[in-house]
Amino acid sequence: MAATQNPESQDSKEEQEQVVPETEELAAPAADAADPTIDSITNKEDDDDRAWFVIHCYSGYENKVRHNLEQRIESMGMKDQIFDVIIPTQEEIEVRDGKRRSIERHVFPGYVLVNMNMSEESWYVVRNTPGVTGFVGMGNDPIPLRPEEVSEILRQMEADAPTIKVTYKSGERVRIIDGPFNDFHGVVDEIDMDRSKVRVMVNFFGRSTPVELDFLQVEKI
Repeated sequence: MAATQNPESQDSKEEQEQVVPETEELAAPAADAADPTIDSITNKEDDDDRAWFVIHCYSGYENKVRHNLEQRIESMGMKDQIFDVIIPTQEEIEVRDGKRRSIERHVFPGYVLVNMNMSEESWYVVRNTPGVTGFVGMGNDPIPLRPEEVSEILRQMEADAPTIKVTYKSGERVRIIDGPFNDFHGVVDEIDMDRSKVRVMVNFFGRSTPVELDFLQVEKI
C-alpha cells in the first residue's frame, strides 16, 4: 500500500535528488575559472587566521632554510599551524659555452614565504629554525603579505614563458652562435629588453653592419 499511495511524492523526491548534483557541477567551474592554483592557496586564508609571512635568511641558503623548517614542522607536530613554505622562483634561460640551459632563479634572494597561523608557538618554531635571521615586519611584529601581493608572486612563478638571462651589455664583444652569421664576432650596439632582441655591429665585407638577433643567438666572449 505504501508504494502506491504517493507516486507523485516519490517522483518529486527523485527529481529533487537529480537537481542537486547538476547544480554542484555548474558551480564548480566558476570557482576555478580565474586561476585554480592561486585561488586554492590564497582562499584558504578565509577558513582561519592563516596568512603569508616573509622570513629573511642569508642569500644562497633559501633551500636549506626551507628544508630545515619543513623538518621542524614535521618533528614538532606543527602541521596544523604552519601549512606551506615557498621559495619564489622563476625559470630562466641562459647561454654559456654555446649551450642553452634552463635554471631556476630566486625572485627574492634571501627571502622565503611561510603560510601560517601566527601564534607564540608557531613564531618560535619559525624564528628559531637554523638559517632564519628574522621575520619581515616592523620591529618585532611580523607583517603578513596582502592577498594581492601573494597572487602576484604566484603568477610570476607560474609564468609559461621563461625569462632570458642577458650576460652581455652595450659596447661588449660577443659571438653569434646561431643563424646565418653563426660564429661571427661583433660588438653589442643596442639591447631591447621588451622585444628580447639585441643589435650587434658585425664586420661584414669590410664594413660594419648592424644585425638584429634574438638574445639566445648571442653569447659574451
